[in-house]
Amino acid sequence: LDYNNYETSYTSYGAGGGGGGFMPDGTQNTPSKGRDHIQDTLRPVTIKQILDAQPDGDDFKIDNTKISQITFVGQIRNIAHQATNITYKLDDGTGTIEVKQWHDADAMEANPQTTKLIDGSYCRAWGKLKSFHDRRHVGAQIIRPVEDMNEVSYHLLEATAVHLYYTRGPLDQSNNADGAASARINTNTNANGAAQDGGVDVSEFSGVAQRVYKFLCKERQGAEGIHYQVVASRLNLDTAVVAEAGDQLLEGGVIYTTVDDQTWAPLEPEK
Repeated sequence: LDYNNYETSYTSYGAGGGGGGFMPDGTQNTPSKGRDHIQDTLRPVTIKQILDAQPDGDDFKIDNTKISQITFVGQIRNIAHQATNITYKLDDGTGTIEVKQWHDADAMEANPQTTKLIDGSYCRAWGKLKSFHDRRHVGAQIIRPVEDMNEVSYHLLEATAVHLYYTRGPLDQSNNADGAASARINTNTNANGAAQDGGVDVSEFSGVAQRVYKFLCKERQGAEGIHYQVVASRLNLDTAVVAEAGDQLLEGGVIYTTVDDQTWAPLEPEK
């Protein structure tokens, strides 16, 4: 795939190379006058990863790996028009950050998608992480609206996969089948008709919480869990409703957080 001149290199890291998306080894050499070429990378990230990135001179590192260009998806919480730029406050459920896009009047007038960037809508941003007076923001080359909500789920899964690649290494392909099989959990109903998934009775929880728990049990693939925005998208529920249901399940001790506070996996009952 070609994302605005940043080509992806399909080097398999466990999710099946060639399936689409940004791969850890995808790079682009950017020519510059009077100096050596700089190797640019384009990495999918969450806002929490951006906020937690480690300074490295004038650059930053995520998972101890230097980043150049980053891309992420978020919901627009605020838009501020300045004399020289438009500042969008984006929220992806893991955190919030400001994204600044410098004015290019001709380009913006020629792009009808700009009018779709409104409060409450989802968008994807490409740019570079910057820091000014210890306050971070993203300087965006491109911001475009998300028109298919599957892109939100896809991006979060992709960011997780790349994070796992850098922190745990490539997935052993020989164990894929066994790993997927061991992650499957049977769903059944107890004698009273209460929802009982993975051997855990969740009838005391709200109907939404039961749906969320059932989804986590049936859909998870391994111990990494599923981000709550993915759950909301797949169940066609509002993220705030899913977050409240998740709080119930966390307090009840039937699910737990994994890679961050918004990524959940179901607890298996003691045997």
